[in-house]
Order: sequence, then structure tokens, then C-alpha cells
Amino acid sequence: MTALTNENMSRVKKFVKFITFVNMPIREKFVFFFVGVLFWFMVMFGISIVTSKIINLKTDKIVNHLIPHERVAQKILRKLQELSTDATEIRNISDINIFNAKLEISKARVSDIRLFAAALSTGGLVVDINRDDNSVIDSTTLSSENDPGNGIYSKSLLADVDALEAKILEIAKTKKDLLADKNLSAEQLDNNIGEFKLLISKLISLSNRYSSEEASLYDVNARSIRYVTKFMPYAFIGVLLTATLLLIVFTISISRAIARPVKAIIEQIRSVGEGKVDITNKIHVSSKDEIGILTQDFNDLMEEIHELDIFKQVIEEDDSLEDVYSRLGNVFDRFGLDNFLIYEVSNSQNKMKSVYPIIMNENDINCNPDILHDCSLCKVKKTGHLISSFAYPNICKQFKTELDKIHVCIPMLISGSVGGVVQFLFDKKYYNLNGKDRRIYKVEQYISEAVPVIEAKRLTNTLRESALKDALTGLYNRRFLQEYTETLIAGALRRKKNIGLIMCDLDYFKQVNDVYGHNVGDEILKNTANIIRQCVRSSDLVIRFGGEEFLLIILDVEGDKTMEIAEKIRKSMEDTKLKVFDGIIKKTISLGISEFPKDTDAFWQAIKYADVALYKAKDTGRNKAVRFTQDMWTENEF
Repeated sequence: MTALTNENMSRVKKFVKFITFVNMPIREKFVFFFVGVLFWFMVMFGISIVTSKIINLKTDKIVNHLIPHERVAQKILRKLQELSTDATEIRNISDINIFNAKLEISKARVSDIRLFAAALSTGGLVVDINRDDNSVIDSTTLSSENDPGNGIYSKSLLADVDALEAKILEIAKTKKDLLADKNLSAEQLDNNIGEFKLLISKLISLSNRYSSEEASLYDVNARSIRYVTKFMPYAFIGVLLTATLLLIVFTISISRAIARPVKAIIEQIRSVGEGKVDITNKIHVSSKDEIGILTQDFNDLMEEIHELDIFKQVIEEDDSLEDVYSRLGNVFDRFGLDNFLIYEVSNSQNKMKSVYPIIMNENDINCNPDILHDCSLCKVKKTGHLISSFAYPNICKQFKTELDKIHVCIPMLISGSVGGVVQFLFDKKYYNLNGKDRRIYKVEQYISEAVPVIEAKRLTNTLRESALKDALTGLYNRRFLQEYTETLIAGALRRKKNIGLIMCDLDYFKQVNDVYGHNVGDEILKNTANIIRQCVRSSDLVIRFGGEEFLLIILDVEGDKTMEIAEKIRKSMEDTKLKVFDGIIKKTISLGISEFPKDTDAFWQAIKYADVALYKAKDTGRNKAVRFTQDMWTENEF
């Protein structure tokens, strides 16, 4: 029962919204309101016109059709009665001259009946003449449009008038014969007169029936006039009450639909001014007009402010800068801006690097790789404001034109200088070039909120990085590897690329410490670190794994690239002469190679595989690079 009641209430509300134009634009709403008022005036005017038309039609029918036809029918009835009297007088006439005169009068009356009957069907002027003295009694004009009997009476009358005329002629002949011969019997004349009067009685009955039908039609039309006259005031009152009720409902509904949201928006604006953002107190959207759109937009704005506030709180609590970049990336994805790069700028080194998504191959970035080594080439870094090819194609010379993309680059201003760049790409074929993507305005807000947090975490990272690097060589240490393993693995799996792992170990390094001392050993380690760094890309990671061991992490390798790099390092080490205080020495290096996840889907096991291959290189003569194979892995030994 409750469900039915709620459903009925919902239908009523929908109907009220429909009849009050709540969901229409405000301009159209009041236009329709004007049209509605005009409509009800037109309804009242229409009722008046229809009522007047009905009364006029019914009155015209009575005055110009029914009454004239009924009068003519009465004239026919009188003529028939006079003919009956004429027949009686003809029987008793003995003078031939009087007989002839009476006969002509009877014929004239029959002729009048014929003319009257024809006029009932075809219409026209009917002149009633007193045939006894040929004086005009009156005249009546008939219309043929609405013959009450639909012509049946006139047709029947005309058919019998011919028989009536024939019977008069027959009576006249018989009477003449009697007057000429006194010995003839009057029985035949009596029979003819009887038949004549019988025919007259039939026509009188027909005329009476016709008059009765006319009287019924008269009553019907008269009642129609009375009904229309009686109910017209009620119709006016009903229309007036309906229009007034709708006007009241419309006024109340529109005032609520406009006043309530505006009042709620004012209260929310005051709350925001006081620093309160209550996302749970959304303004109810009761219409789809401009006020409804304004209300919805205001709700969306409050929700965006709330989301920005929550976003800032979350990134402030994040542990690492990478988490902040990742959350920014999630925001961009949510807005449908999934083709982007986040660059981090090092002003002290005049360099920049891609930090999200992590791209270790310089050729994979969307700009000239030179900007990574000289960030002053970047137009955003140089100007400090947004650069967009929406407004001006090819605005940045460093952007790769062969990509056939539109780019928007947004600076991240940290301490008055550009500390990072966010680059978005758009496809020209599916994008409107008339203006800036509105989503850019929204993500700029998130970037602005993220910048102070990024600045704070970068300062923290600067302090923290000293704990993640080897003080002697400047390389990352093993602790760094332990902390960033998950990030490296996630990036490789996301890009579906392999990570090349090269474990390096100086041959006979212990002898250097024993013969030359630890100072020389330290110099050799520093020189070795420099040699390895020169043989790999800046995006690759070189880690001092422990003692004289180094671990190289080569991202996004293909084919035999890892082995080529290992051989390059081995050859460079073999060809390099290391200076010491009392001369020059040469050292060789052994290398073990594995790949993740090609060899194993466990990252630390892949490192172990590289270590196993390194031991194989040591056991088989040193100064060589050995690629791990599964036959090297024996669980009993390791």
C-alpha cells in the first residue's frame, strides 16, 4: 500500500512539474505561462463563440426553417380540407355554369397543393391565394437546406396530388354526364367522391404527421438553446477556476524552484566564506532549467573543492614523491587525460627527467631528448607559463612534430622557478582545435594543490637521498634497491618490458688492497663506477651492491642488449689504465647477466641468477660476461 502511495505521489509530482513547465528554461517558462493565460482566455472566448453559434444556428433553424415549413404544411392541410368541401358541393350542384366555376376553383387548389409540396422540397417563395375570391392571403419563403422530413413528405404529397387531380377530373366527367342525362344513376358519382375524400384523408393524415415531426424538431432545438443558455455560465466558472488553480500551482512551484535553490546557494557560499565545506549538504536539484543547472553546477563545484581538499590531505600523508606523482596520474586518468608525462626539473644541474610514468629510454619521450640534459631548451622551463599548441601549432620547437599530436605543457612553479612540467597529448583527428580543453582547467587546480607538497617532499628527498647513496662512488646503495624494487617492477610490468640485470665484480680486487692499500682500492672503485656510468644510459641505475660488486639495472631492454652493454663495460674496463700514486695498473672485471621477468618473475631471484652467472664467469677464467642459463641453477649448491 505504501509503495502504491509513493508511486502515485511520484506521478502527481511529475504531472505538476509538467503542467507548471518547471524543467523548461526560465525564458520559455514565462513564455509558456503567457501562452497558457492566453489559452484560457481563448477557451473562454471560444466557449462564448460556440455558445453564440449554437444559439444562432438553433434559432435560425426554428425561425427560418421549421416555422415556415410548418406554416406551409398548415396551408396544405387547409387546401385539402377545402377540396373535401368542394367535392361535397360539386355533388349537389345542378347548374352547369356553377359546376364549371367550382371545378376550376378545385383545380386551382390542387395546383396550389402541388406548388406548396414542391416548395417544401426545393425551397422558394410560396404565395397563399384564396381561390374563392383570388385574393392573396400571405406569402412565405422556404429554404431547401433543412427540409424537416428530408423530402419524404413532399415527395409522397406530390405523388398523391397527381392521383387527386385525376380523381377530380373523373368526378367532373361523371357529374357532367349526370347533368346532361337526368336518368343516369348518381351511384358512380358518389363512389368517385368517396374515393376522392378517402385520398384527401390520407393526405391530411400525412400532413398531420409531418406537422408533428416539425413540432418535435422545434422542441429539440428549443431545448438545445435552453441547455446552452443554462450551462454556459457554469462552463465559464469552471474554466475560470481551472485557470486560477493552475496559476496558483504554477506560481507556488516556480517560486519554490527558484527561491529555495538560490537561498541554499547563498547559505553555502557563506559557509565557504567561513571556511566550511560540507559536501553532505548538497542542494536538491528540483528542476532542469537555468536554476537547476546553476544548482547542479554549484554542487559539482562544491564537490570539486571537497575533492581537492581531500586530494591535498592524502598527498600530504603520502610517504614518497613517487606516490604524489602516481596520485596526480590517477587524477589525470579520471578526467580522461591518459596520455601524459610528468617531468621533474633539477635547476641546480640544469636537467630534467621523466618521473611518471617512468620512462628510462630517452627516445620514448615526446620531445627532443636534449631537453633532459639541458632543460633550458624546454619552452615551459624557459618561460614559466603554460605552453599549448591549441592556440598556436608548433609553438615549441623541441616537441616531436612527427607524432602529429596537440600538446599542452603546464609548469609546476616551486619557490618561484619551474620545478616540474606536466605534458598532455591530444589526438588531432578526434579533437576540436577551436579552444583549450576544459579538462585542463580542472587538472591545473590539482597541479597547483600538489606543487607545495611536491616541493616539501623534494626537500625531504634531498636529505633522504644522502642515505640511499654510497658516499665513496656516488652510486645508489643496496638500501635504495630495497626501497625502490616495487616501483621498478611495477613500471616494467606496466610497460611489458624486460629489465636487464648485470652483476659486476672486479677481478682480484683484494690484491690491490693488500699490495697498494685501501686508498688505492678506493680510487679504483671510484674509477670503476665512472667507467660503468659512461657505458650505460642516464636512465639506467648503477648500484654499489657491496665491496667491489656493482649491480646494473637496465630498463626496457630488447634482444641481446644486456649482453652488449656487459661486453662494453668489460672491454672499457680492460682498456682503461688506472693511475695510482706510484704508477699505472690495469684491472679486469667479470660480469653475470640475467633478465627480469624473462628468466624469472621474481625480481630478487633474477638478481641471484645474475650473481650465479657472475660466479660462473669467475670460475671459467674471469674477465668475461656470462649470460645465465637454467642449467647453472642447482638448488643443492646454492
